[in-house]
Amino acid sequence: MTNLKKCIVGIRDSKLSRAQTDLFIKEAESYEVIKKNILFEIQTIKTSGDINKNKRLDTLGGKGLFTKEIEEQILHKSIDIGVHSMKDVPASDETHNLEIICWMRRHDPSDAFISYSGQKLELLPAGSIIGTSSVRRRAQILNIRQDLKIRLLRGNVDTRIKKLKDKQYDGIILSAAGLKRIGQDHLITEVMDHASFLPAACQGAVGIQARMNDDLKEVFKTCNHSTTENECIAERNILKTINANCNSPISVYAKIIDDQINIKCDLFDHNGKCLFRDTIKGSAKQYNELSIELGKKIIEHVGQQKINQLNILEDDFDHTPKA
Repeated sequence: MTNLKKCIVGIRDSKLSRAQTDLFIKEAESYEVIKKNILFEIQTIKTSGDINKNKRLDTLGGKGLFTKEIEEQILHKSIDIGVHSMKDVPASDETHNLEIICWMRRHDPSDAFISYSGQKLELLPAGSIIGTSSVRRRAQILNIRQDLKIRLLRGNVDTRIKKLKDKQYDGIILSAAGLKRIGQDHLITEVMDHASFLPAACQGAVGIQARMNDDLKEVFKTCNHSTTENECIAERNILKTINANCNSPISVYAKIIDDQINIKCDLFDHNGKCLFRDTIKGSAKQYNELSIELGKKIIEHVGQQKINQLNILEDDFDHTPKA
């Protein structure tokens, strides 16, 4: 046992982070080379997004609200790796001297709707209250139903579900992958159709972050899922190209089947109007070039100035239908 190298894993203090980390460790230890040489130790870290539980994420300022403190601990060598929901990792201004050294196989990237009454989103009565903390989901709801009320919903998954059960909301929207990972997917009323509710870039994907050129990259390469890596890099390329952030009302989804990649993108304004919707297809080997091409097409159609404006929601997050 003393010959094992300790690997300290930094994660958010949440049930979902723990579940994702347990999945990663289980996957890693299925490889003898890792099981015989690495001893994992988990350390929980409170992030800015966790501490400010009741505030709008887009008004807290800065990037990486759920990753920054973990990244700082990696750089300070207090921990060796961080386990992140890649949806939370900013695509632009990536932290210097850090890199994603391993991508886990992506789970269902879709959004999931949980209804108090059991009715689907499109069948809810006008004036029903929908809870979310996502600017993207807010715009997508308004694109489908202008007659619904939208109210800010913060907190971990259990907290959000409890607020629904307490009937503070008529429905809430969460990540399908997150619900499945913590064993709450039986509560899902409907998995949202990508035709009208395309997911956020990297939703459902988990990445392992370490210091640049760390020996652990070689260690964990055996459990890296390269297809997930390429799909998510393609999605992040689009966000980088158009300078979008975590608060932008944009959906991006790339899927590789056989040797072909299909990349879809939807961009909305904050009132729910779809400003851009397109798909690009081609050889999976060209995931970089194709994604950048689609990003440039968005700029051409919408304009960089308009895209920059969308990075900030000036209005109140809560929405009430006009009488």
